[in-house]
This record gives sequence, C-alpha cells and structure tokens, in this order.
Amino acid sequence: MKEVTASQLAFKKNLSIIEQMTLKNIIFNWIGRPDNGLNDVLPLEYTETVFAKMESPLDTNFIIENTKTFRFVTLTEENQIVIGFLDSNFELKIRILSLEERL
Repeated sequence: MKEVTASQLAFKKNLSIIEQMTLKNIIFNWIGRPDNGLNDVLPLEYTETVFAKMESPLDTNFIIENTKTFRFVTLTEENQIVIGFLDSNFELKIRILSLEERL
C-alpha cells in the first residue's frame, strides 16, 4: 500500500450501489475471503459524512497488518481504491491499494 495524505486526494462525494458492492467485494478478497462472510467479520456501512465511504462501525476493531485498525474503504474521483485505518497511535492514515493487493 502507498501511504498518502488526505489533501492529496479528491474523494467521491457519493458512491453508486455498484461501487459500494465492488468495494465490499474487494475488501472481502483482500482480507482472505472469510468462510462466514464479510458482514460477520467486518461489517461495512455506507456513509456520506465528509466524503462517501464504506465504513466500519466504531464498535468494530478489525486489525490489519498486526497493529492497524481498519476504518473505511472508498474511491477517489480517479477511481483509486483507498483505505483508511488507525495506526498504533490512533492517528488516521490513508493508503491507496495497489493492483497486486486488490487481487
């Protein structure tokens, strides 16, 4: 993943149903296609606060890369897939998923 600042990206203001489902599917594949389904392991809710995203509820703490807590997945205006996570200091970080990570 390539780490960037939020000011470097233009996020979409809303996501179509197809974009929402695609993002859910990408995350499902990215975390390893859990047997009991994405909604049981990492429920995602569509929100449009500040920008459109598929967001993990605040009471869900899904850990990625051993120390980071997944928060959301979204798209930029250029259709880049971006994830947001909290680092070990609880600072929000944003990364662009590369093609290899999406497969």
